Amino acid sequence: MRNLSTISILICLCLIISVPAFCQNNTRIAIYPFAIHSKTNLDYFSKELPQFLKKYLILAGVEQVQELASPTNEWQFDDQEIAMIRKQSEGMDVSHVIWGKFIQKEQGFDIKIALVDTLYQSPAHFFEVSGIDIVNLNDTVKDLAKQISNTILDIPVITNIVIQGNERIESDAIKRAMKTQIGDPYIPAKLSQDLEIIYRMGYFDDIRIDADTDPDGGQTVIFHVKEKPTIYKIHIKGNSVYDEEKIRENIDISMGSILNIYDVQENISRIEAMYKEKNYHNVKVDYELKDREHNQTEITFKITENSKVYIRQITFIGNKDYTERQLEKLMYNQEKGFWSFFTSSGNLDSEKLQHDVMRIQNHYHNNGYIDARVGEPQVVIKKTRIEITIKVVEGIKYKVGEIDITGDMILPKEKMVALLKIKSKTVYKRESIREDLTFLTDLYGNAGYAFADIYPKVKKDEENALVNITYHIEQGKQVYFDRIIITGNTKTRDKVIRRRLRVYEQELYSGVGIKHSINELKRLDFFEDVQIDTQKGIKPNTMDVKVTVKEKPTGMFSFGGGYSSVDNAFVVGSISQRNLFGRGQILEAKGQIGGSTNQFNISFTEPWLFDMPLSFGVDVFNWTREYDEYDKDSKGGGIRLGYPIFRNTRGYISYRYDRAEIDNLEFDAPYSIVALEGVNETSSSTISIHYDTTDHPFNPSRGMDHSFSVEYAGGALGGDIDFTKYRLKMSKYFPLFWYTVGLIHAEGGYVKEHFGKEIPDYEKFHLGGINSLRGFEWEDLSPEEKIPLSYYDDGSVQDYILTKVGGNKYVQFNVEFIFPILRQHGLVGLFFYDTGAVQKNDFRIQFDELRESAGYGIRWFSPMGPIRLEHGYILDPQGDESSSGRWEFSIGTMF
Repeated sequence: MRNLSTISILICLCLIISVPAFCQNNTRIAIYPFAIHSKTNLDYFSKELPQFLKKYLILAGVEQVQELASPTNEWQFDDQEIAMIRKQSEGMDVSHVIWGKFIQKEQGFDIKIALVDTLYQSPAHFFEVSGIDIVNLNDTVKDLAKQISNTILDIPVITNIVIQGNERIESDAIKRAMKTQIGDPYIPAKLSQDLEIIYRMGYFDDIRIDADTDPDGGQTVIFHVKEKPTIYKIHIKGNSVYDEEKIRENIDISMGSILNIYDVQENISRIEAMYKEKNYHNVKVDYELKDREHNQTEITFKITENSKVYIRQITFIGNKDYTERQLEKLMYNQEKGFWSFFTSSGNLDSEKLQHDVMRIQNHYHNNGYIDARVGEPQVVIKKTRIEITIKVVEGIKYKVGEIDITGDMILPKEKMVALLKIKSKTVYKRESIREDLTFLTDLYGNAGYAFADIYPKVKKDEENALVNITYHIEQGKQVYFDRIIITGNTKTRDKVIRRRLRVYEQELYSGVGIKHSINELKRLDFFEDVQIDTQKGIKPNTMDVKVTVKEKPTGMFSFGGGYSSVDNAFVVGSISQRNLFGRGQILEAKGQIGGSTNQFNISFTEPWLFDMPLSFGVDVFNWTREYDEYDKDSKGGGIRLGYPIFRNTRGYISYRYDRAEIDNLEFDAPYSIVALEGVNETSSSTISIHYDTTDHPFNPSRGMDHSFSVEYAGGALGGDIDFTKYRLKMSKYFPLFWYTVGLIHAEGGYVKEHFGKEIPDYEKFHLGGINSLRGFEWEDLSPEEKIPLSYYDDGSVQDYILTKVGGNKYVQFNVEFIFPILRQHGLVGLFFYDTGAVQKNDFRIQFDELRESAGYGIRWFSPMGPIRLEHGYILDPQGDESSSGRWEFSIGTMF
């Protein structure tokens, strides 16, 4: 560059013109040992101080320094001593002699030094410095060497530093960046370092150094600088794909900033990257500068967009056992196809192209081609198309030969080999070896061998195309957990975290226990982040566990409203705390007021009663509902107890009391409701078992959630209602691809009245609506009952109407495909299929009577709770049912 060339020439001229005589000096110095005066024993300073001085004198430019033996134990610094030194130096090949003394005081020290010129009879020079602390002795000697070298070499001193030519950048800012200071020796070679430092500040195009001699012999150093121009305006031309505002958002230079060509080039790359994201891979961006007055400039980015180009051809060279189409399917980058609008095929992503190579190579390695190699993709971007060529070396296909395990065994070898994923005579798969290593590491880790060294030995038999695999195991010593250290919790008590851990102090190390502990803490949903690390314990063969959590708010207040397909317009409000006082307790109050429903609930749950895994809960409710045929006003409450009985399985027992008043009966009310008009009390107890392995309480992506319950009402429990109700629910979540999730849900129930008793319609089963079969009216899928309107003289029914009543049995199946829309914000979409039926009379289900629906929807796990908006179509409409579908909306927990 022009600027660098100018600087280089100036440096060379400065060095050639300004080099003083000392650069060719013939200075040779001799140093006598120092005399030491101290209360403590510091005699070793006698030789160390001259050594320090020698080092710094040589660094300062003295040609040669030699150490001498001392002719005396004391130095007086008088004329007699100076004459003696001169006489002794007559036989030495030296130009100067130095001697001195070190004096330790109560606080600090003094150093006195004498210097004589042996070539000329000039007067002796004396130097004296003091120090506060002996720790600073090295710096003190360095300063002495500087003074001595300046005296000997006759180096001029810098008396002033001047900055000229700067308008925007303050002189003080430049001087602070420099190493040279006033009072330093004037050495042009060292000034070149400052020149480089000032240039690296990035504000200057040109820098020049001059020096003037003062009347007293000092030097004034002048730095002439030429500042870079500032950017007056930024223009963008040639853009049509992106508007100017969007481009400006992506560049980081602005008006008023210093012009830096490197920054301009960086921003050109940014603009080009924007276009390449939209497949304008032939885009060209250039810039133009226009000077203005006051050292300002205008910059114009000129964009030549050209047309879009897509991947039109992917060619593989060397593939034999797999077709080009099979290999291309493994890639993210694919040739442009008919459905490219939806699939983004044809788009070139250079970063993911490297991952494509790894995918293809891993595919070969996992299908027996142990020697397969995939070359670097060759990308050719033409005017109208992109062509990619990938070279493949397949090699031969191997199968697994002998499998062996050597080293330390914790199980019989035959059993361990049988448990391995990889099997003899099967195609060799590298992924199977990784899975086996994970399995063996977990197996030994759960036995306490935290540092077991397990590695595979793979030996190829090329003649027979076999791979013999030997897993060698060195188990080491068993490791025990020592301390469990919990950090990061400012609200949640240690015991709330500790009781969810699956590792325990003084027990054997368990890698699986650590994994389960992380899952358990995440399932609490008290923390944004959970990390469990292990570190070496204080005792031998022990390990400390460090649990680090980052808490998140667990209290929530929400208020809102909306429109429900069941209640029409409604308002909802709730306040809850899932970690009350940091004890892990749950307190919640919520209410809903709608067109046909008013509901208020208060609940409290203690998950660990008496510090045991025994959960205890209390519920109080007031629920008023206007059905089509009657009104029901319920008040009551209940208590709950739960206890873990197996891993991921809890058993529950609960009691519920419900005082329900039934009134405002319509003529078409079911018989079971007419018979129970007035006040009815339900006293029931429920025993249930719940198995849950889902990975999240609200939006799981994997795991199972199963439950079975039996509710018994009446009898010895009292009350007016007598029945026994059985319910079974089963759900399975499983990850699919691209963060999508599949759900299979099934449930069924059966209720039977006790002898001579009537079951109210609201205790029977109904289907239809957003929580069962979407697309059908709420609770519309249920048996019908004849309500007589008139009778014949003989008492038989002349005219009647049909009314919906609950059934004593039901089945329901739901299948969902859930895909992310805004994954980080909990917004997902879904497609679903529902089928089911409610029936009455005997226990058997008539599966040929199942009804069907399908549809789509969105869900948002909002601060108010899960919000669902779903549209269902009836697939088998009957009677006056419409197949055009209907919308469902709700706020609340999903099934």
